Parts: sequence; C-alpha cells; structure tokens
Amino acid sequence: QVQLVESGGGLVQPGGSLRLSCALSGRTVSNYIMGWFRQAPGKEREFVAAISWSGGGTYYADSVKGRSTISRDNAKNTVYLQVNSLKPEDTADYYCAATETVYYRDPTRYDYWGQGTQVTVSS
Repeated sequence: QVQLVESGGGLVQPGGSLRLSCALSGRTVSNYIMGWFRQAPGKEREFVAAISWSGGGTYYADSVKGRSTISRDNAKNTVYLQVNSLKPEDTADYYCAATETVYYRDPTRYDYWGQGTQVTVSS
C-alpha cells in the first residue's frame, strides 16, 4: 500500500552530520507513525526516532536525543532524520518504516519498510 525509499547515507567522520530522507509513495493515511530504526552487524534492530504523520509529535531514543531531529514535509511526502555529532557507534544500516499502531518503539509493529541506507562513521 505504501512504498518507502531512504537516501542520504554515507561515510562521515566522527563529529560530522547527516540528513537522511525517506520518500513515501502509494497510499498514505493521516494516522501513520513514521519511524527510523538502525541495525549494526550482529546486533538487534533498534529504535532511533519517530514522528506522527498528521500531528507531528516526535519521539527519540535516549542514544540520539539531543543531537537528532526527526521532521516531516507533508507536501513532499517525505520524512527526515538529521543526526549531528555522529559517533562510531552510530554506524549502521538505517531504515525508515511506517506503522498504524501506537507502538512506535517496537519494530515488529511496523508494516512497511524501506530497503535501508548505510551510515558509516569513521576517521
């Protein structure tokens, strides 16, 4: 029903910044929550941030709160994740996802996923 495409990943030095984008197409509904998750090799997929599509309420994991900003542009059907002060432990594949539930921290509650964009933080 909905397709998600991430972009904006790449190689960044520690302390640098990245802005990831998630473009939506197909059917969209106003009560979706859009989430960003990340997964490093050998580790569990973890919640990063989420935003309510209609209301714009934002939610952040403790690991990124204070240095990350999630936002949306309804006219462009795009969700963004700005991450500043990047650390080596931020290295992971980053995924955009959509859920129709309120359980935005649980990856098993998300119905739609993008294919991911790789972020590498290294000197």
